[in-house]
Amino acid sequence: MRFATPLIPAMLARRYKRFLADVMFDSGEMTTVHVSNPGAMTGLNRPYSRVWVSDSENPLRTLRYTWELVEVDLGSGPELVGVNTIQPNLLVTEAIETGLIPELRDYPVMRREVKYGLNSRADFVLEDEKRPACYLEVKNVHLMRKPRLAEFPDCVTARGAKHLNDLTLMVENGARAALLFVIQIPSADRFCLARDIDPTYAEAFDRARKAGVEILAWRCKITLNGIEIASPVPIAEP
Repeated sequence: MRFATPLIPAMLARRYKRFLADVMFDSGEMTTVHVSNPGAMTGLNRPYSRVWVSDSENPLRTLRYTWELVEVDLGSGPELVGVNTIQPNLLVTEAIETGLIPELRDYPVMRREVKYGLNSRADFVLEDEKRPACYLEVKNVHLMRKPRLAEFPDCVTARGAKHLNDLTLMVENGARAALLFVIQIPSADRFCLARDIDPTYAEAFDRARKAGVEILAWRCKITLNGIEIASPVPIAEP
């Protein structure tokens, strides 16, 4: 996935109210940008960090710019990390269409935002008349507290636990269900749950996995030109 327009470099002044950040462009101009990320963004929102924002090129939009990338050192040297949580679903759409992920190949029908479970919406439902439908949830990962070990979640997520319970319900009803963690940290070579941050989510994860929900984790390759899902990473046991 290539960015629609060239990203613009800036310096982060502060991130606040979850969805807002003030940045300073190289010209010295200050502006407020949209932060498409409800998480804590631990280690990614330090003032004076080098960041890159996308330009909607729509002067009528309330916040014209969106924060996309940040350059940080999470223990393996400086690297670009993606912070926009909208991107993973776009990346997964691309990966499914190209057959990149073996577990999600050869489904002739792909639907998005499908109602299921107890008043939830699946990110994707993959369908084939010859086999059970696959309900797929996608989670963005951008937390790294130890070098090369990506973790999820970075804050308490009652919504995430609800999704796990709904995926479990689908498996119990005879469907297939999968949870795909998209890691926007190129240096990650392992993934695990941040059980200390949200024990309730961890319990729901364990129940879902035991019931047969498939767990996948893939890391991304990131440049200033675009992001792509690159390779799978192993899931560390608790």
